[in-house]
Amino acid sequence: MDGKETEYFVRRDVLDELRLDEVAQKGSWSSKPSLSEQVKDSLRCSLPKVKRIILTWIPVLGWLPRYSIRENALGDLISGCSVGIMHLPQGMAYALLASLRPVYGLYTSLFPVLVYFIFGTSRHISVGTFAVLSIMVGSVTERLAPDSEFMVNGTNGTAGLDIDARDAERVKVACALTLLSGIFQILLGVVRFGFVVTYLSEPLVRGYTTGSACHVCVSQLKYLFGVKPSRFSGPFSLIYTLVDLCSLLPQTRVPELVVSLVALAVLIVVKEINACYRHKLPLPLPIELVVVTATIITHYCGLTSKYYIDVVGEIPSGIKAPRVPDASLFSQVVGDAFAVAIVGYAINISLGKTFGLKHGYKVDSNQELVALGLSNTVGGFFQCYSVTSSLSRSLVQESTGGKTQVAGVISSIIVLITVLKIGALFEDLPKAVLSCIVFVNLKGMFKQFMDVAVLWKTNKVDLLVWLVTFVSTVLFNLDLGLAISVGFSMLTVIFRTQLPRYSILGNVPGTDVYLDTEIYREAKEIPGIKIFRSSTTIYYTNADMYLEALQEKSGIEIGKLLTAKKKHDAKQKRMQEKEKKKAKKEAKNQKNIIPKLFMSNGSCSLKGSEMNNGKISAGTKGESAANGGALSLTQTAVNGFGKGQANWAYQPDTSVSDTDSDTGCHGDGGSIPQPSREGDGGENAKTRGSGTHSVILDVSTTSFVDTVTVKTLKNVCVVCLCVFVSLCGLVSACVVAQLEAAGFFSDSIPKSRLFVTVHDAVLHVLAKTGQTDFVIVSHAERPSSSHVTHTFRSWVFFLYIFIFSRISPATPGCDRQKSDCFISSSSSSSSSSSS
Repeated sequence: MDGKETEYFVRRDVLDELRLDEVAQKGSWSSKPSLSEQVKDSLRCSLPKVKRIILTWIPVLGWLPRYSIRENALGDLISGCSVGIMHLPQGMAYALLASLRPVYGLYTSLFPVLVYFIFGTSRHISVGTFAVLSIMVGSVTERLAPDSEFMVNGTNGTAGLDIDARDAERVKVACALTLLSGIFQILLGVVRFGFVVTYLSEPLVRGYTTGSACHVCVSQLKYLFGVKPSRFSGPFSLIYTLVDLCSLLPQTRVPELVVSLVALAVLIVVKEINACYRHKLPLPLPIELVVVTATIITHYCGLTSKYYIDVVGEIPSGIKAPRVPDASLFSQVVGDAFAVAIVGYAINISLGKTFGLKHGYKVDSNQELVALGLSNTVGGFFQCYSVTSSLSRSLVQESTGGKTQVAGVISSIIVLITVLKIGALFEDLPKAVLSCIVFVNLKGMFKQFMDVAVLWKTNKVDLLVWLVTFVSTVLFNLDLGLAISVGFSMLTVIFRTQLPRYSILGNVPGTDVYLDTEIYREAKEIPGIKIFRSSTTIYYTNADMYLEALQEKSGIEIGKLLTAKKKHDAKQKRMQEKEKKKAKKEAKNQKNIIPKLFMSNGSCSLKGSEMNNGKISAGTKGESAANGGALSLTQTAVNGFGKGQANWAYQPDTSVSDTDSDTGCHGDGGSIPQPSREGDGGENAKTRGSGTHSVILDVSTTSFVDTVTVKTLKNVCVVCLCVFVSLCGLVSACVVAQLEAAGFFSDSIPKSRLFVTVHDAVLHVLAKTGQTDFVIVSHAERPSSSHVTHTFRSWVFFLYIFIFSRISPATPGCDRQKSDCFISSSSSSSSSSSS
């Protein structure tokens, strides 16, 4: 608009719910098919439907036939080779994290990748081994198959460790864990439960992966220093391991430390070169091939025999036949399997969504669950452990030109060739070099410590979630740390809804905008009207605080008024019963008197008859008054206000409630009684002294209502003479239906007291109170007819309450003829709106 202000002018009637239904032509039609139609459609079989289902569950059939060799083949080939080279050292290194032999890391880099190629929907992520999942699997394998259970007596009487038996048992545990986690993921994907990952917020995931990186780092220190610390499990195991490592530092093996330092220096330098010149280099330098160099040096220099450097050891050639995992271990790993399934899926979908958003394609969260679950399930039969996508490999696959998962197939071919033919060449590879590769690949995770400074400036609550997640993960291990962090994250959501901001709104002069008077200086309260707003949904956890804030801001003592009403109702009931007994007794006396008169005189004098009829009429009148529930407001004021207990004017007497129905919602008579300035005292002195006669509750943030909310609003309605609620529009239509289902609306709370906006309610109050001296939009500020005129509808949900300090018997609006004075009329609304 080139900096020019755009103005608009809206001219319409003040809309309540009933009037809005007429104007907008509300109907009961729905484009959504019924349940029976949905069931019939799901059972109906056709060729297009079968094709659609197959393509949904097996995405490769949708994109592979349309694969463009000219556009994608070269990029996929280059990225596949690059990722395949990374798979070799990372697979062997991460297998050590899982407390397994390196060859099982190569198996994990082979079979699950092929399964994801068929069922996955992301084109750029690289599935396989990952440090966080590897350390989670390693914690389970070490817990269920510790070294202490495989100690055997040596030939010279010393105790030895049966490594083969220990490793075989750990493979069984890892396969059972992987299969069960895959089953969990498949089940969650089939029932369309992919949204479960939304409960893992980004600060939680980043804090958890950072804490996991600390566990990974500590677990690899023993290979760098060549020491063998004791194994610890459970809470504070990381601290115990660090203490033990520090005590073993004097026993550091210098040859392994030198190998580690040299490998770290080379890896860090080359990684930094790749990062600095990534835009100039056609391909990143394959620094992972350092394992080949390290193997050659170790083999030909005899480092293993001379300096006893710990190496990878035997890597059997070929692929082992599939084997069913041990199902008897499921009961011992069920909790860990669920944690692995959720964490693996969270990492996978976050990377997939990131690349999908960057390259403009959709990643199906539920299908990703199924694909990852099938990868783990099939991998469990081929002695693989749990997989997910790796950030470092995915970045390489995307940056080197990979366009589809064909790159994953090419990387799997490289791993397959290694397993079948050249795996034995890596038997002399030092484990210290693999540990250095793990350290270097943790750089991205450790850079997440910078989140602390960013979150400190942006969001303190997210910072608290990050810190609690990190600390709990480091101190209480990965499984318990995840549970603590999720629980704490949910608590922050609850606390946010329980501690909302309550504010009084004021009108910005010359507009229909209402803002917080404590924040905006130009927002002025409208005389006699309190507009109260909550920043969150009202439900059972914050309903009491909402009432307290309402009482504090508006001066309504709802609790005391409810107590006073109960006393008033009990007293009224006693009076009714007393009047009934008195009328019944008088009627009985009349029956006895009349026969005696006829028996003694044979006739009745006119005077006596008139007198008796008068008595009967009086008795009948008294009975009607008692049944009608009428109560002298003057007497009430003396009994109630004089003691400072409650304002009886808030109590809805029967005559007002009966006329307060839907049939009389659009009458034109009367006006809202003005609050009396006399006799102010007691609990409501502050409200009456300030001249407040109306309260508007803006609850536009409410997205649902529960039974506690309905009861809370009803309590407000009970102690107030009139309640106006607005629940209109597309956003809150479901809230209206929920209130109707809960029986909120009645003769005393009709839907005619629903307004579209706060401004409509304010105009209605001003029209009914006759406050013509208060102008919301002045004539001088009204735009000319040349400005664009259009109609809009703002969808809000608010509760609107009229409060009267005292009502005398002569006050207009308290009898049946004037009862519709609380409802807006079309003519008055239109005039007030246009003004």
